[in-house]
Amino acid sequence: MNALKTTLLLASIALLTSCRNKNNLEEVVQIPEPEAQETQSIYGNPADVKAEKGKFKMRGLPYAYNALEPYFDARTMEIHYSRHHLSYCNNLNKAIKGTEIESWTLEQILKSGDPNNVEVRNNAGGYYNHNLFWETIAPKAGGQPKDSLAAAINRDFGNYDTFKNQFVQAAGKQFGSGWAWLVVDKTGKLIVGSTSNQDNPLMPEMPIKGTPIMCLDVWEHAYYLKFQNKRGEYISAFFNVVNWNAVEKKYLEVKKNNSI
Repeated sequence: MNALKTTLLLASIALLTSCRNKNNLEEVVQIPEPEAQETQSIYGNPADVKAEKGKFKMRGLPYAYNALEPYFDARTMEIHYSRHHLSYCNNLNKAIKGTEIESWTLEQILKSGDPNNVEVRNNAGGYYNHNLFWETIAPKAGGQPKDSLAAAINRDFGNYDTFKNQFVQAAGKQFGSGWAWLVVDKTGKLIVGSTSNQDNPLMPEMPIKGTPIMCLDVWEHAYYLKFQNKRGEYISAFFNVVNWNAVEKKYLEVKKNNSI
């Protein structure tokens, strides 16, 4: 019985092949295309983002757009850096071109510039704030601060959890667009607060004053593609990418420069 079945099967195959040959039929096997991968090659290289002619330049990112995944997505990072941040840089250069403040440092513009000059104020703030933001986040980061910064946090907040809770509240309760900050005040104390829009603690008459060493962008463009209206989830994700080594380095620089 098995031999008979085999013979019939072979005969059927031969007949089918013969029919196909006579009718010039070809069997086409459809191989599915591989799914596109969201990699650096899709979003480009941050190093290729250049400012237009002017004093201030794009400093670049020390990591790829997708390096902070799964916490910060590549698409948001690319839009945030190559469009929003670049726009602040270019507009700042245009706003100061041919004026007396073109020769000033960025910090001088923020501290001593005319606060009523909205174009300079907003773009200088946006340029400075984003630079600090990129510098103090990194892949394979997070955890908790150590050494001098940890000691300062324990001294000024009681413990890390209290500091974190205050920072989360500052970021979460900032109405509308703005920033949350960790700042060294003029006495050397660490304080937490927030500012609106592109304002920052270096500017006069801010609700929090001092030298920033860490910040979090809470404008919707920083998180909406991934988190939509869930700002709290974005804030939680931020603590997985904080580069505490970079934050501590900035803290030590402030102490040294201000002889605190």
